Amino acid sequence: MAKRKQKPIRVGVVGVGRGRSFMRAAEATGMELVAICDVWEERLVREGNALGVATYVDFDQFLEHDMDAVVLANYFHEHAPFAIKALGAGKHVMSECAACHTLGEGVALARAFEKSGKVYMFAENYPYMVYNQEMRRLYQKGHVGEFKYGEGEYVHPDPPEIKLARSCGRDHWRNWIPSTYYCTHSIAPVMYITDTRPVKVNGFSVPYDYGDVSQTHHMNRADTAAMIVCRMDNDAVVKSLHGGLRGHGNYVRIHGNKGVMENCRHGDKSRLRVWREPWEKRKGEPVETVYKPDFPVHHDRAMRAGHGGGDFFTSFEFATAIRTGEQPYLDVYRGIDMSISGIQAWRSVLNDSAPMVVPDFRKESVRKKYVKDDWSSDPKRKKKGQPPSSILGHLEPSDEAKKLAKKVWAKQGYEGK
Repeated sequence: MAKRKQKPIRVGVVGVGRGRSFMRAAEATGMELVAICDVWEERLVREGNALGVATYVDFDQFLEHDMDAVVLANYFHEHAPFAIKALGAGKHVMSECAACHTLGEGVALARAFEKSGKVYMFAENYPYMVYNQEMRRLYQKGHVGEFKYGEGEYVHPDPPEIKLARSCGRDHWRNWIPSTYYCTHSIAPVMYITDTRPVKVNGFSVPYDYGDVSQTHHMNRADTAAMIVCRMDNDAVVKSLHGGLRGHGNYVRIHGNKGVMENCRHGDKSRLRVWREPWEKRKGEPVETVYKPDFPVHHDRAMRAGHGGGDFFTSFEFATAIRTGEQPYLDVYRGIDMSISGIQAWRSVLNDSAPMVVPDFRKESVRKKYVKDDWSSDPKRKKKGQPPSSILGHLEPSDEAKKLAKKVWAKQGYEGK
């Protein structure tokens, strides 16, 4: 008997820029893009026509479209309210980072998820890079022993023109988000590999650099980079480094009490290095092994997807969760854990790097304390007690930055301020 073909999972995407890239992975995982939503109407119509899908400017109308799931690829700090609405409308949700922008939003998101009975997938794609999946496999087999110390790095410098092109508008989130917030690319792989979560964080910010034209000619009012030290729930320590320092790359290192493993910093960075001490290794086993792993499943498809194969696996895990009814590994609670680690780290930065608790929103008794916590640097949420975007205080872009921004944004078709 011929195998019955599965019915496609009908998906709508919020964010036209992500709609096209989502298509590449979605089709391979049995999902079908049926609608896109964005407030930038000109781009929305153009992409909708190119993709042959319905278009919506209004999110509430978008949710009325006949579809099973929603992918949130809108602005970094606006995911939680959209996710809450989508879950309330009976849609499965895959949300890009961050899961929430305030602790109060984290509480509301956890509650909405539990009430909905739907799947929530946190679309953090860096854990699914090939070397991170291999490190998870090795760790689960006990190859390096118990996790003691780890490092995650996401260093991403760019010239001002490139940064301005993807941050149109003075108050675009990339122009004010505090340096600790974009931490999920560096924390998530370590959590995924070791099955641990941060319970406390100390944040450190590398201040805005007035000698760096990639900053002074950009509209950014936040700092250069951030380092977060996390105490995990098994007492391990993790260093998370991310931001616009020189030396583009993403690296993960896991120290166990029987060995260490990391992706290579030189040459092909998708290679994995595993080291065991000479006096601990088995007879005939090499002290150091360096090799290029394959993805555990769907290697060829993953190799064609973006973010080192991560874009394929987030879609794959989301589709699998919908079909099985089992929540994915990167569920709502892990998404909240990662996101609020960055928020609490910024509180730490502004308090001389003092330790801050990362509350566990799996527990309603813990959530109650944070229901009204709306602490944020968002210019639209200005009120007494809200924090600055930089450790130096409230910054103003230079005249050179404003002139260059106007030129670059015009080329992007953006006419706002």
